[in-house]
Amino acid sequence: MNRILHRSLASAGALVLIVSCAKVPITGRRQLNLLPESQMMSMSLSQYQQFLSQTPPLPASDARVVMVRRIGKRLADAATQYLAENNASDRVADFAWEFNVVDEPTVNAWCMPGGKVVVYTGILPVTKDEASLALVMGHEIAHAIARHGNERMSQAMAVQGAGMTLDVMTSQKPTLTRDLFLQSFGIGSQLGLLAYSRNQESEADKMGLVFMAMGGYDPRVAPAFWQRMAAQSGGQKPPELMSTHPSDERRIADLEAYMPEALKYYKPQ
Repeated sequence: MNRILHRSLASAGALVLIVSCAKVPITGRRQLNLLPESQMMSMSLSQYQQFLSQTPPLPASDARVVMVRRIGKRLADAATQYLAENNASDRVADFAWEFNVVDEPTVNAWCMPGGKVVVYTGILPVTKDEASLALVMGHEIAHAIARHGNERMSQAMAVQGAGMTLDVMTSQKPTLTRDLFLQSFGIGSQLGLLAYSRNQESEADKMGLVFMAMGGYDPRVAPAFWQRMAAQSGGQKPPELMSTHPSDERRIADLEAYMPEALKYYKPQ
């Protein structure tokens, strides 16, 4: 019996090691993803449908939706091809891409696991053109492909879930699980999680530049877009230490430093 138990523990440990040693495409960073991706995508579909039922998307005939879906297809196709060529197709194996636009003034866009994308109309006056919108969407798509949501959930559950499995936590603490899934983290004792999130944001910036370049959009629009975002905030953002995103100044500097690498993938269309 002890031999069987040891063998089971060794197998479980090996699985954790394999999962934790997974590498993010493009950056090559090793990451910790301990939650089954199938469960993440199941939660994603549920939360996505709930969001759209509460915030109905604009019709397919709307020019803004046509634009977002055109950009989304180019980015998704480019990313999928890149992953296939680099033996990483598993990252999008079960994705069912959806691109929707909601008429909300919030300056925002996001992508849930499984390729569920929403763009808010409030961000369009800041993007101004298709290339800048492709920058934003590429960044959000990168979050999904990099499985940042899984990482955040894995870390947050280690703090909040006290070793619970996702199934147990979902049944016993559904509200908390939902909040964690939506990445609603606090501050104070969770500054470590916030810092980790900033690392993910920077990684998504780099990956997003590459995906937009592959899709035929000039990544050199990035600094100007983030300058507009900085102006949009009017200096009201919290200090970087207390923020889940890099400061605009650091973000612009990092993007400019990475630009030569991104331009290697640029294929004008």
